[in-house]
Amino acid sequence: MITAIVLIKTSVDRIPEIAEAIAALDSVSEVFSVTGTYDLIAMVRVSAHDDLAEIIPGGISRIEGVERTDTHVAFRAYSQHDLEAAFAIGLDS
Repeated sequence: MITAIVLIKTSVDRIPEIAEAIAALDSVSEVFSVTGTYDLIAMVRVSAHDDLAEIIPGGISRIEGVERTDTHVAFRAYSQHDLEAAFAIGLDS
C-alpha cells in the first residue's frame, strides 16, 4: 500500500464543497481542513504508484476550486497511532 499526503490550496469560499468532492474520490481515505499555507490535506492510499497519477492530477487537481497541490509520498510508517488522533486538535475535554 502506498500512502500519499496531498496538501491542497483551494478557493477559500468553497472549502467545504471541495473537501466533500475530494473525499468522494476513490483512494482518498481522509480529508482534513487545516490552518496554514494550505486549506486541505488529503490522505490517499493506492496499491501502485501509477494509481497516484489517476487520483491526484487526474482527480483532485481537476475539481473546480482546487488551485494547486503539493504531494508527499510516504516511505515508511513509524507509528501505528490512529490518524484521527494524529490530526486531532484537542477539542475533547
